[in-house]
Amino acid sequence: MLRHPFLRPALLLLASGLLAACQPALFTGVNLVAPKATDQVADGRMFAPGNGLALDLYLPEDVDSPPPLVVFFYGGSWRQGERHWYAFVGQALARHGLAVAIPDYRKAPFPAFMNDAAAAVAWLEAQGPSLGYDPDRIVLMGHSAGAHIAALLATDPQYLARHDLSPSDLRGVIGLAGPYDFLPIRSRPLREVFGDDPARHRASQPIAHVDGSEPPFLLLHGHDDRLVEPGNSTRLAERLRAHGVAVEVHLLPDTGHAGLALLLARPAGRGRAILVALVDFASQVKSRSGAGSVPHHRYGSAPPSPHALGRGNTNP
Repeated sequence: MLRHPFLRPALLLLASGLLAACQPALFTGVNLVAPKATDQVADGRMFAPGNGLALDLYLPEDVDSPPPLVVFFYGGSWRQGERHWYAFVGQALARHGLAVAIPDYRKAPFPAFMNDAAAAVAWLEAQGPSLGYDPDRIVLMGHSAGAHIAALLATDPQYLARHDLSPSDLRGVIGLAGPYDFLPIRSRPLREVFGDDPARHRASQPIAHVDGSEPPFLLLHGHDDRLVEPGNSTRLAERLRAHGVAVEVHLLPDTGHAGLALLLARPAGRGRAILVALVDFASQVKSRSGAGSVPHHRYGSAPPSPHALGRGNTNP
């Protein structure tokens, strides 16, 4: 259960599908109550000035070597959202020794947001040495529509290829409550994002592109998610596993769609267990250069077992 007096109403309002105009105030409240981890925040770094797109970068303090970089794509049905709403994600991961970039992207229609996501990754890969993180250890992460963006970047090589990169340059993908396998596309809101062309619909599905060249995946999904059904994560995991890709998936009991992201604003209980699982995955990825990984997490105690995330886990 959410114990902070602000997080419960925030969760209920987000889950109810209120108008986007209400969301800035809600996220402002979430960020006010979330622990602040670092003052090393680079706000508004432009990565695609032609489209007016920028990112925020959160750097951990007191690290002995350049940390891995997590690129977090926020959700919002591919139609809304702002990078600064998700400062609590950057702060939470930076508190445990990871660098975090949160880019904005153009909203619908597809594939504009995919092109922007790839541009952000390419810019960050090139800037690593000057900004203080390890560009050979980039992990993509996203929630909801952002998880779809992260997964599609890692499965369909065309987007990164435009920047002379490939999915094999990525070190891992973390998906939170993502839609990865949602054909047929029938609803008007989804058609406004993905159009009416069946070929474009197929191209939008991360599961359709899996061929075994993908980096490791960690997939988390609320068992009670009524917006993006949990089968999206389990089916993607099965497809990845069938192609020999390392994948771990957890279905979290008593957790819905928006609640999974908001738990990252909680430093204790279920929120801490989820955070530690994410940090453990991202901090131990192998370097693209082939050098061994050096864990950068700061737990204060041993990482929890998978069962600490709750009953009902699937952990292939």
